[in-house]
Amino acid sequence: MARGAPLLWSVLISLPFLIGGGRILLGMTTLVYPQLLGWALIIFGLIVIVIGAYVQRTAPAEVQLSDNEYIIDRRHPTQRVATVRLTVGFLLLSIATYLTYFTQEPLAYPLVALILGLVLFSQGLFTYWANSLTSYYLTNERVISEYRFLSLVRKELPLSKVRGIQENRSVLETVVGLGNVQIAAGGSGHLEIILRNVRDSTGFADHLRELI
Repeated sequence: MARGAPLLWSVLISLPFLIGGGRILLGMTTLVYPQLLGWALIIFGLIVIVIGAYVQRTAPAEVQLSDNEYIIDRRHPTQRVATVRLTVGFLLLSIATYLTYFTQEPLAYPLVALILGLVLFSQGLFTYWANSLTSYYLTNERVISEYRFLSLVRKELPLSKVRGIQENRSVLETVVGLGNVQIAAGGSGHLEIILRNVRDSTGFADHLRELI
């Protein structure tokens, strides 16, 4: 099973779209919206539920360890970035709802807010689902990044080939205690692993520095 409760959150998030789409199809709005918009909202809500169920049933990839290999540190991306996008998207959708039901503004205004809200909401949802199935590992032999959504993507970097460690934090990430760690390999392959939006990124980087 995926970390957290993707199905539960997906169902809760889909409800406003299902209800809003149903109200448009039933003509329960003060403005006359095209029927196609109502169907689009309903389809979007159903897609959110289906993908949430898929993510819920998909287990994060488990790292396979060799003999005498053991895990030193394990990290997962936080959901704070996804939360910010979902929150902003929700605010825009709320503005669209307010303009629709409580004002006589032209139809174009709530439509613009609705489209922008849907875009940010979609980005936030995808980030949430992807983070639920992403893991970073540091063992005594290698660094591993594993991501599973529709397919498995795994990157492995032996510690003997690590040639660079770079930490990045924006002002906001510093305030909320998040950071990114970029680990680069030597040679011409330009292989690198990036840990994004993890807590105590310096701790992970320090563990890696001690090993190499």
